[in-house]
Amino acid sequence: MPRLKVSKPIPRGIPSWLHVHPDIAAAMVAGEPVVALESAVITHGLPRPVNIELAHRVEAEIISAGASPATVALLSGQVHFGISREELERLAIETKMCKISRRDLGVVSAKSRSGGTTVAATMYVSYAAGVQVLATGGIGGVHRGKTGDVSADLLELARTPVAVVCSGAKAILDLPRTLEWLETAGVPVIGWKTDEFPAFFSRGSGLPVSTRADMAAEVAAILRSHWGMGLGSGALICIPCPENFSVPNEIVEKALVQSEAEAQASGITGQDLTPFLLSRLADLTGGATLQANLALLPNNACVAAAIAKAMV
Repeated sequence: MPRLKVSKPIPRGIPSWLHVHPDIAAAMVAGEPVVALESAVITHGLPRPVNIELAHRVEAEIISAGASPATVALLSGQVHFGISREELERLAIETKMCKISRRDLGVVSAKSRSGGTTVAATMYVSYAAGVQVLATGGIGGVHRGKTGDVSADLLELARTPVAVVCSGAKAILDLPRTLEWLETAGVPVIGWKTDEFPAFFSRGSGLPVSTRADMAAEVAAILRSHWGMGLGSGALICIPCPENFSVPNEIVEKALVQSEAEAQASGITGQDLTPFLLSRLADLTGGATLQANLALLPNNACVAAAIAKAMV
């Protein structure tokens, strides 16, 4: 974490249940840009020890870009906005961490447990802290088939005014239906230097975004206008996977068909499904999807920092 020479600052309006790391509090009091980071990708999205290496890299990218990284997590029941290096490593190493969505925040806190927050939970905590820019890999969305499974990330985007910088929705999802859901909920989908909705591991999906922006200042202007009108939804800023690491759609789809069949045969559903599918995709593509994930996460964080700087 960046070390700032401010002694125990207390940002205004912070709820009593939320612990803000002193360095993040100092940045907020000074009016400096802060980027929130979800932590379920550390606890459940990436294999060990790649997860901790990536977590350090993402925070370093944000610092290098001139902002402060605030990783959100629960540790022994306490909700944290920004954690220390030691706490980040604990989050990555311990195997019995909870995967925490919005519905789980109160439960995990009451039981004094620890875990990583999803995009939905991180949005809620970030907004409570007064920070409106969040970086992640990919959001949840509408699942394929007739399960009726819709990620809590979408509902959070519909009701919480936080900008989520990502590489679209995870490729395991029904992307057309996810975009339709976002349109119905009034969530702007902004393509970062692209007119096409990214497909997470792949640069394009063939589906359009609602608007395009080529500079951080353009994104900041859209966000100010959107929220200035009292429109209470969040926004998506969608960045294609770096070209050198992008995986062709047909390779992802072929691996996904096999992964879904294996999940169904094993009875894997609910919160366990996404981590299983992502893990199997990495295996079946010879690690290509994992490398794409490792490339897009720090890239998204760097853009998020630029947007946060343009917002202050």
